[in-house]
Amino acid sequence: MMIILFGMLFAALSLSTLSSSPAHADEVGTEYDYKISGNVQFGGDPLEGVNISVKGGGYTADVDTDVEGKWAIGVPDKGTYSVTLDEDTLPSGVIVAEGDNVIEAEFGLTKTKSVNFFLGQGERVTVSFFDQFVNRFVNGLNFGLLLALAAIGLSLIFGTTGLSNFAHAEMITFGALMTLVFGVTFGLPVWLAILIAIVLSAALGYSLDAVIWKPLRRKGVALVPLMIVSIGLSLALRYLYQFFFGGSTRQLPGAGMAKLHFGPIALSPIDLASMGISIVVLLAVAFFLLRTRIGKATRAVSDNPSLASASGIDVDNVIRIVWVMGAALAGLSGVLWAYFRPGVSWDMGFQMLLLVFAAVTLGGLGTAFGALIGSIIVGLFVELSTLWLPSDMKYVGALVVLILVLLLRPQGIMGRKERIG
Repeated sequence: MMIILFGMLFAALSLSTLSSSPAHADEVGTEYDYKISGNVQFGGDPLEGVNISVKGGGYTADVDTDVEGKWAIGVPDKGTYSVTLDEDTLPSGVIVAEGDNVIEAEFGLTKTKSVNFFLGQGERVTVSFFDQFVNRFVNGLNFGLLLALAAIGLSLIFGTTGLSNFAHAEMITFGALMTLVFGVTFGLPVWLAILIAIVLSAALGYSLDAVIWKPLRRKGVALVPLMIVSIGLSLALRYLYQFFFGGSTRQLPGAGMAKLHFGPIALSPIDLASMGISIVVLLAVAFFLLRTRIGKATRAVSDNPSLASASGIDVDNVIRIVWVMGAALAGLSGVLWAYFRPGVSWDMGFQMLLLVFAAVTLGGLGTAFGALIGSIIVGLFVELSTLWLPSDMKYVGALVVLILVLLLRPQGIMGRKERIG
């Protein structure tokens, strides 16, 4: 099954490679191996002739955007560069929020770095603290809900198997990448591409359990070696994604829609759809766990696998179902995360993994409803903390809260105390 899945992936990528190449952006410094590129848009429309400059490490270069709003500047080596948009070259009525015309760009593991400017129109206005709080509260709730989809799957896997699955990050990325392949490369309607991505994510979870995890469980491999295997699997899948998809960030269909304003709250139609989908799916998961026979068996295995097995429950079958459901939830979370960021990249799941673990640990290891509560708390704190902290520090602040909570309640919010030794 895994071979079939990756065969489909390779075929899709081959078709993408054979398709006609997009127009190249205006570019300088083509003699260098490293490149910073991006685009400048106003309300989703490209802006031509906007000057972009890059400075860093004694190197300076600038270029104007082309008719598609794209630009690219080659740089001599990896490092941190300051990317500046010249506001004087913008059309009349188009503005950049104060301080947002300069972006610090730092290369990761690839030779390319993407820097985009999405601009608006109007006069500079001062937003009250209350309006900022309400808007970021809603955005934090949106982020917390999509985080919960990934966290619940991870928590159920931990509860039934005891495994801290670091490869869960790549399941998140897989859902977004498959949506990109079927929605952009194959040109299918985005709703159909998302459904296919979720089905393939579920198939990936089934395959991983059948090929890797179930054989290792039957051999009696301890949890620590299993965790190390998951780390190795995570690295292998992540760099496989990078090899075939590259290091650039690509947008899903419909990304960048104009915001709808509800008083101080600004949400795009995709944000509203994301919150609605998350709530419906989370309610469906709750119904599954509380009302269905398999759901009750899942909770029993999570509480005590030995007792569940002695009671006649097929533990292996329950674990297989949990892997399928957890992978499907992770794939859906990856799609919503790609719209929230926005963009699809080879390491997007890894960027989210630490927050997923924080949410699971904060809510209580192995508890699905604890993962939901922990995700909401983490999502709200990440967004609200930017009222006081620089945006680059918001994820660090969430982890500080996690440490403080665990110092007071080590088992998490909904976890139970256990005797050790």
